Amino acid sequence: MILISLEHILVQIYFAFFLIITLVFGGTLVYPVTKIGNSVKRGALIVFLCITTILIIRWFYSRHLPLSNLYESLIFLSWNFCFINVFIQFLNPNMRWIGIITAPSALFTHGFATLVLPIDMQQSQRLIPALQSHWLIMHVTIIFLGYVTLLCGSLSSIALLAMNSKNTTVLKKTQIVFMLENWRKNQIIHLLDNLSFYSIVFGFTFLTLGILSGAVWANDAWGRYWSWDPKETWALITWLIFANYIHIRLNKGWRGQKPALVASLGLFFVWICFFGINLCGIGVHTYGWFF
Repeated sequence: MILISLEHILVQIYFAFFLIITLVFGGTLVYPVTKIGNSVKRGALIVFLCITTILIIRWFYSRHLPLSNLYESLIFLSWNFCFINVFIQFLNPNMRWIGIITAPSALFTHGFATLVLPIDMQQSQRLIPALQSHWLIMHVTIIFLGYVTLLCGSLSSIALLAMNSKNTTVLKKTQIVFMLENWRKNQIIHLLDNLSFYSIVFGFTFLTLGILSGAVWANDAWGRYWSWDPKETWALITWLIFANYIHIRLNKGWRGQKPALVASLGLFFVWICFFGINLCGIGVHTYGWFF
């Protein structure tokens, strides 16, 4: 009971603190202040440790990896966004702006889980027999890392498209100022293009490994590798979308807007694969539903 109460307190602290961090971070994009930026970085690390503690507590009292329902899956997805944010900033402190993609995504998934889902869906549940396997940790962890990195890549592509569509022609500004702003914009677009590509490559790799491990697990649990379950079908469609993106980037040499359109389309399929199937309650991969 004490652990459950502690978990609820940490959930509220995490949400409130992350909301403040996200708003402050958005402000640093408009008014880049070094001290505030460093505080946001430290705040993101605190938030990551907080949600990690939440998962550990839930794992401890439920006696299994906290993925028994949709609520736990969303919390775990939010943890993955936080992990990606901290990991990238650790590798490259200059990429602090990655939080503009990961922070709202983590905040949205966590907020939906805690504020929208019914209370009974937020309770820990016993694993069904098919999930009581050593494959659970490996398959689910890999597939979630695939989802998160693919989402980051797709969101980066959407940001790239938004930058390209923005009209930067300002008649009242001097030519030098305009050239500097245009150069800065091109630099950001180049960074977003590379971030999108590398995120999707990593995500595609994780998704491939997740599908393969899921097939082996399905054969172990149900005696078949593939059954065209809705989740499996949408995972295959998602895999094909991002395989096409990687193909046109590597083989055709496309850069910028054209491949970004394909990656942006992938955002829809990832959310349908993860979220839509679960909410509809169809197939054997559902964690909760409304209908």
